[in-house]
Amino acid sequence: MPELPEVETVCRALKPHLAGSRILDVAALAGRLRGPLDTEQLREFCAGRTILDVRRRAKYIIVELGPAHSPSAKKAANRKSPIEKSAAPRRALLLHLGMTGAFRVCGEDTPMEKHLRVFWTLDGRRQWRMLDARKFGSVECRGLRADGSVVELDHLGVEPLEGGFTAGFLLGKMCARRCPVKCLLMDQAVVAGIGNIYASEACFRAGVRPQRPAARVTRPEAVRLVRECRAVLREAIASGGSTIRSFSGVDGSEGHFSVALKVYGRAGEPCLRCGGAHTVRKLILGGRSSFYCPACQK
Repeated sequence: MPELPEVETVCRALKPHLAGSRILDVAALAGRLRGPLDTEQLREFCAGRTILDVRRRAKYIIVELGPAHSPSAKKAANRKSPIEKSAAPRRALLLHLGMTGAFRVCGEDTPMEKHLRVFWTLDGRRQWRMLDARKFGSVECRGLRADGSVVELDHLGVEPLEGGFTAGFLLGKMCARRCPVKCLLMDQAVVAGIGNIYASEACFRAGVRPQRPAARVTRPEAVRLVRECRAVLREAIASGGSTIRSFSGVDGSEGHFSVALKVYGRAGEPCLRCGGAHTVRKLILGGRSSFYCPACQK
């Protein structure tokens, strides 16, 4: 499943194509993804509106929409659907890639792809398309608070690339937890957006075994974990994310950070930090594959 760097890569790629574009129409070609898809509902929510912003929260993409401009869109807005009655004045599409979701922005005469699920027709004879082979992604119509936040995402923890993610914060969350430190880093209610690949890499770089009980992490180790989480995420974003199975960017290109992975997926291979004296081991934590060096991770 795409993690924070992949979702950030998609947001940065989409924004230049979408921001300022007006949505003319919407079509849902699948009856449901993770949840139900209703073309008429999407059309009423989106048609005639300009895309104001594309941003990320954890592993979600928020596409903020402006006021309706066309007479038909205003008429649709006055029908007072359940969503319209409950939504805040500001609104957005809340999107999730699931395991195999991807977006494309192309000319409206471009042949339709095999796994096309939803497409938005934009001004300039363009289409914004969502593809999803396994249908685990989601498209939701949501209201926004005055600060641009989405109430449905309030359960998520701090963003690891923002100021609230500090060693003090991490120690406060770890002090009474006996779960493995890697599992805590992946707990979306604690830190939002870090998944299996980058948690493994951060633990390796920080010299902390992923299976270590979180309550046994020291302050110097927490400092290193925060530093390395930030570093590995930034490097992955700069490389366009990791292509482990099916992730690709908006233009169809694959991320390149996978070639820079130091420990993930390298079970049985020499540790890159020990100079070949020890080999990387694999274990299962929280149902996910974890990789570590028994010598240089304590």
